[in-house]
Amino acid sequence: GASGQSNRSGSVRCCWARLGRGAERSIAGSRSATATMPAVSKGDGMRGLAVFISDIRNCKSKEAEIKRINKELANIRSKFKGDKALDGYSKKKYVCKLLFIFLLGHDIDFGHMEAVNLLSSNKYTEKQIGYLFISVLVNSNSELIRLINNAIKNDLASRNPTFMCLALHCIANVGSREMAEAFASEIPRILVAGDTMDSVKQSAALCLLRLYKTSPDLVPMGEWTSRVVHLLNDQHMGVVTAAVSLIACLCKKNPDDFKTCVSLAVSRLSRIVSSASTDLQDYTYYFVPAPWLSVKLLRLLQCYPPPEDAAVKGRLVECLETILNKAQEPPKSKKVQHSNAKNAILFEAISLIIHYDSEPNLLVRACNQLGQFLQHRETNLRYLALESMCTLASSEFSHEAVKTHIETVINALKTERDVSVRQRAADLLYAMCDRTNAKQIVSEMLSYLETADYSIREEIVLKVAILAEKYAVDYSWYVDTILNLIRIAGDYVSEEVWYRVIQIVINRDDVQGYAAKTVFEALQAPACHENMVKVGGYILGEFGNLIAGDPRSSPLVQFNLLHSKFHLCSVSTRALLLSTYIKFINLFPETKGTIQEVLRSDSQIRNADVELQQRAVEYLKLSSIASTDVLATVLEEMPPFPERESSILAKLKKKKGPGAGSELDDGKKDPNSEINGGMEPSASTACRTREKACTHSAGPRVCSSAPQSTPSPSADLLGLRAAPVATSGAPASAGNLLVDVFSDSPSATTGLVPGAEENFLSSGAAASVSEDPALPIAEADELLNKFVCKNNGVLFENQLLQIGVKSEFRQNLGRMYLFYGNKTSVQFQSFTPTVSYPGDLQSQLNIQTKAVEPLVEGGAQVQQVLNIECLSDFTEAPLINIKFRYGGTLQNLTLKLPITVNKFFQATEMQSQDFFQRWKQLSLPQQEAQKIFKANHAMDSEVTKAKLLGFGSALLEKVDPNPDNYVGAGIIQTKALQVGCLLRLEPNAQAQMYRLTLRTSKESVSKHLCELLSQQF
Repeated sequence: GASGQSNRSGSVRCCWARLGRGAERSIAGSRSATATMPAVSKGDGMRGLAVFISDIRNCKSKEAEIKRINKELANIRSKFKGDKALDGYSKKKYVCKLLFIFLLGHDIDFGHMEAVNLLSSNKYTEKQIGYLFISVLVNSNSELIRLINNAIKNDLASRNPTFMCLALHCIANVGSREMAEAFASEIPRILVAGDTMDSVKQSAALCLLRLYKTSPDLVPMGEWTSRVVHLLNDQHMGVVTAAVSLIACLCKKNPDDFKTCVSLAVSRLSRIVSSASTDLQDYTYYFVPAPWLSVKLLRLLQCYPPPEDAAVKGRLVECLETILNKAQEPPKSKKVQHSNAKNAILFEAISLIIHYDSEPNLLVRACNQLGQFLQHRETNLRYLALESMCTLASSEFSHEAVKTHIETVINALKTERDVSVRQRAADLLYAMCDRTNAKQIVSEMLSYLETADYSIREEIVLKVAILAEKYAVDYSWYVDTILNLIRIAGDYVSEEVWYRVIQIVINRDDVQGYAAKTVFEALQAPACHENMVKVGGYILGEFGNLIAGDPRSSPLVQFNLLHSKFHLCSVSTRALLLSTYIKFINLFPETKGTIQEVLRSDSQIRNADVELQQRAVEYLKLSSIASTDVLATVLEEMPPFPERESSILAKLKKKKGPGAGSELDDGKKDPNSEINGGMEPSASTACRTREKACTHSAGPRVCSSAPQSTPSPSADLLGLRAAPVATSGAPASAGNLLVDVFSDSPSATTGLVPGAEENFLSSGAAASVSEDPALPIAEADELLNKFVCKNNGVLFENQLLQIGVKSEFRQNLGRMYLFYGNKTSVQFQSFTPTVSYPGDLQSQLNIQTKAVEPLVEGGAQVQQVLNIECLSDFTEAPLINIKFRYGGTLQNLTLKLPITVNKFFQATEMQSQDFFQRWKQLSLPQQEAQKIFKANHAMDSEVTKAKLLGFGSALLEKVDPNPDNYVGAGIIQTKALQVGCLLRLEPNAQAQMYRLTLRTSKESVSKHLCELLSQQF
């Protein structure tokens, strides 16, 4: 990367990589050799090689090529074995042919000795081909290595700069341990010798760097190290560049041996920065003097603390100010190479300023410069600016300056198309957060979480949890934040997060009543995540008595609310709820009979799970034989937890990797941070029984809001019929309670969830997709029509089975949860749901399905997750076939999945003028579909609006001259294309009729949407 801060590819970083390759690869024989390479005479061209290459290129088939190569190998072998001695030119030509054949992918098992013989030639071209062959074909274990080493030693001792460069290039290219053993002590002497030519010094420095990287223990440190430092003063810029690369590597292991390089590096940097582009004409790249060397010098200075010498430090500060000043100057060229080179130096200078963290003026200036890049049109510059500002935010000198850019960073989080840039924006918000802006940042991160990419959701959850705890002014806000976190991204809330909120509530008396009230309200939502049930069960079990005085949250109401979730939860959550029930018996004696009845039921004391069975039996016995005093002692309120370091922060550090410590630590040292305890309670021995139940089980659940104790054929197992309970702690819309698993990033629309493949079967897998779908049931179309304008509800229900649906769509992606509820007391066996595609649907829709457990216990529910990608517009709905055995009888059911093309609608707001302009543009006959039909339902204005919004379009107010008409607009998002859509619904209340007109940019879409929507009224 240009700044050394990122491995991301991009123009700024690529420019440095490209520039660097030119400088670093001089070791491969380019620069230093050409500097002294003798002229090649006209007769040195190898005509035989040219003819052979031409023959190979003209071969019509692989067989013809192999035949020609075998013929040539036989000819070369006979020449090498012949009695007549070959001259140097012939050896060179044949060795070149062997090398070319090897590069074509064929094995070469002879000719090595002839190549070694070429090393002893006094002709440059012959020696060069010999070294080239050895560098490519000879491995370190070759028997010829001793002969090769002798030839190299002879060339190094010859003092002929051309031959010395060839030998050094060969050593570096082979780079083996044997080479290091033979020459590691010789090369430093050549490097610091006074009579060594510049081209040889350059090659020697890079050769030594290569050997040090492969075998650092074989490169001896000695008196030459101090002399290498003085190469920074060399007149030849190529030597200085190579020397900086070597010193930067060596000083990491032996900083004291090279600390004198700081003043020399500053001096050299000062000369480059203050020079005009004409002063260093040979090393100026698009009007930027020596960009490679400047970046290397700035990186070298980052290996050491700020200079102690005031004069050196002043000169360095002057250099850095000059670099920042030049960044403000208008560009001298519009070419991207100019801006890349200029920005490479700027970002490296900012990295040095951040590294020193001792110059307030420079830090603020650096922050302001980065702030300008936050709105640059180049994505890579925005990424680098955000990344560098994350580090600046931890400095006490620049933290306030970073905070001034909060609105720009929040905007980047919302609008950036590149997911990696959005992630850096989230990192910067986390880094700049303090007590003054915590509520704003936490709110924005929660909002972003609803559309965040799957890969970073858990990290965002951890950051929100840490910030909410660390900067909570009052803990009621903290409780609200964590419960919102569970609502929005329950699947990504780890054990550490919900453990932590429970520990904090237990440790702070002032928030216990509020927490109990809030969690009770949250549990009343028709769909709540299992993590919410865990938190609710724990807190109500401890502090339910604090809200029991209100008739709306009486003890029995609390119990019934929790128990309504019981049958839909995992084993670990059920275990926790059983512990809550026994706590209730202590807190509310009036619930004892009801709870004992539950504990006594066969589904508990004869449960197949040992943990649940043991808890039910022990709790039942305890509640039956223990006196009130014994119960009060055994089931007393949890004691406060002793403080220790927060495990959420530790988890975040682990997730970010070993290099993330500085970014995640309290770099700002907020003086008030300890008030909110960056410390976490640890569980005492007395708490183990309780904690045993608190094991995490991922996966969203749909929870019933109606109390139920035992399943019956008429029971609403999924709670989907219940109306949403509007409370202050829960959204009124059941749809909003879903985990939002969709990203608004265009990059995310090219495929399904990253990493989902390990948990989901592919759409082509035999286990999940049938090529011969069974016919759907007669009422399949009627059931499908119910979901055209809604995403949640009961798809199908009979005496045995209830199938519920929860789904959400964003752009061309969707995720659907199917809940299969067994309404009987008998186990379903071989339970197999299979998705299939009628007609050409497989090329238009891609569905990935998660495997389902084949056994569904009586009264239980299983969940299946479908990831959906719309490839192009479609008219048919996919089918799902459900087969299972009930009492030995095979049950077979095929339904239409509620996936219609309008699910991929993106609502679009438009002004009146824009709407009618677009309406006129879509005036072709095939672009319009119109239908006049009789109303099948009461013509209620609010219901009509709700259906149109549920259909997916935006309702445009004050657009149609007739206020009774409805006008909408939106875009159908598919992977292949986007289809703009405008609609107009004209009701006639007197005639009880509607006229529906749809105009889209695609005929098939117009007709299908018109047909779908007309059936809703």
